[in-house]
Amino acid sequence: MENFVVSARKYRPVTFDTVVGQSSITSTLKNAIKNHHLAQAFLFCGPRGVGKTTCARILAKTINCQNITAATEACDQCDSCKSFNNGQSLNVYELDAASNNSVDDIRNLVDQVRFAPQMGDYRVYIIDEVHMLSQSAFNAFLKTLEEPPKHAIFILATTEKHKIIPTILSRCQIFDFNRIQVEDISSHMAFIAKSEGITADADALHIIAQKADGALRDACSIFDQIVSFAGNNLTYKAVIDNLNILDYDYYFKITDALLTENIPASLLLFNEILNNGFDGHNFITGLGEHFRNLLVCKDLSTLELLEVSANIKDKYKEQSGKSTLPFLLRALNISNKCDAQYKSSKNQRLQVELTLMQIASINATEAEKKKDIIQINERPIANSEKPIANRGEQPVKSESQIPNPESQLFTSLPVSSSEFMNASHFPNSNPPVLPLKKSALKTSSPSISQFIGQNKTEETKTNVLANEAFLKDKERPSLPFSQDMLESTWNNYARQMQQKGKLNLYSTLTFRKPLLKENFLIEFTIENKVQEETLELEKTDLLGFLRKELNNYTTTLKTIINTVESERKPYTASDKFKRMAEKNPMINKLKQQFDLDIEI
Repeated sequence: MENFVVSARKYRPVTFDTVVGQSSITSTLKNAIKNHHLAQAFLFCGPRGVGKTTCARILAKTINCQNITAATEACDQCDSCKSFNNGQSLNVYELDAASNNSVDDIRNLVDQVRFAPQMGDYRVYIIDEVHMLSQSAFNAFLKTLEEPPKHAIFILATTEKHKIIPTILSRCQIFDFNRIQVEDISSHMAFIAKSEGITADADALHIIAQKADGALRDACSIFDQIVSFAGNNLTYKAVIDNLNILDYDYYFKITDALLTENIPASLLLFNEILNNGFDGHNFITGLGEHFRNLLVCKDLSTLELLEVSANIKDKYKEQSGKSTLPFLLRALNISNKCDAQYKSSKNQRLQVELTLMQIASINATEAEKKKDIIQINERPIANSEKPIANRGEQPVKSESQIPNPESQLFTSLPVSSSEFMNASHFPNSNPPVLPLKKSALKTSSPSISQFIGQNKTEETKTNVLANEAFLKDKERPSLPFSQDMLESTWNNYARQMQQKGKLNLYSTLTFRKPLLKENFLIEFTIENKVQEETLELEKTDLLGFLRKELNNYTTTLKTIINTVESERKPYTASDKFKRMAEKNPMINKLKQQFDLDIEI
């Protein structure tokens, strides 16, 4: 039986031009050989299977070739090239640092460096997985690496550059190898398949290239595995069956169901996927990738980011035309949350099913919001109702006498106040004046149906203060108040926060005193961003409390960060005692009564 040679070895590049996906590095090495600018030490680093050791061998072979071609490639005809191809070259020494990482191994290598080459100009020492060397081995190697004989060249290869000590890095020319692109791997797989007389679908080769994750050696191994499974006819179906990859068609079908809000169909498809042995986490990850690809297809400039075959790309373009941008963004966000929460979920299947139902409901939710906004904008003003601004009633002097009807009005709107205030909803520049029946002011518990025939929504509960934009200043009480009244009311609110357990807020509020400025502007100085964030969360409630207690609804609050740093100096024992006495005068009496001294 003839010995089988795996594709990774059989089709391993033997010249710089046949190296796949590393053109910038091979061009640099060829120019260095051509111009005789070879460094004494090279460091090739990058992911696995991208050509580090291969380029090291090609470099070692080329610099010792006796008849280098015009394209700066080895001739493969001279004695040096033939001995290298047969594995008999004495000018190339390879060391696997993973199994030879001791000081003695490096010392043996250093002892060989002093011998001149028998054929050619250089002796090349290739040390693979160099990051596995011990600390002492690195130190033993430093002097030789810095000042080797003129005939010695070291080529170090590693997948973990960060593990190599800086003193080694500073003595090497560093080449960073990139992951090989999907298109490059797919083209190389097509070349191998043609050379082996194997019929292969383009979609199948693309799947192999994607599965390899930038490593050409892994792609060759996967190719050999599938050929053993499917024979000389490599189909897309054979690849996804052998690699246990979820078919693209499932994602297209389930997306069609989600776009048409067909929740039962999407759940049945997910059940079919689980019955075929696929993991729910892999499915939701793939679904997020599918939405990302659809989003990429929305713009021609980003179409190159879609790493799929031509047939699959056409399907993505078609489905992308059916999907709206808001739908894809919301779907991506929902699927990403499911991906993050999947492992911590106790009912993982329900987690995915809930995600599918939420995505299927995106379009319905958006349509419902638009419908609510249209209903509000088109609601006519009844003849029996008068705008608030045109009513002749006297302004209310105390909020305790009647409820705040405008607050209840806006908390019942089915859209947020920011959406309602948006000028694009209204044809005129001025905001609309909403109707309000007089009977609503006389009852202690006004019905929401008196103001608008919509139910409350959770979104509007956080926007109660939007009603103030619809009230004239003359309709709101604006009684003057003093600095003492302000400090008293401020401290009352701070004590309430202390009782509620909000100690950080209490500390922030009591650290300094609020200052009353012109036009009832309250300025409050804070020390840092942390205090600013703490106060910002409670700013709305604080301002509402001050307006109500001071009976002045034109009051505004402004926070200022103190940028002047106080002079830092060490406190003496006397300074500390004075500070304590200022806070508690009884300490002075205690000192005088017992004739105490301050200990220095």
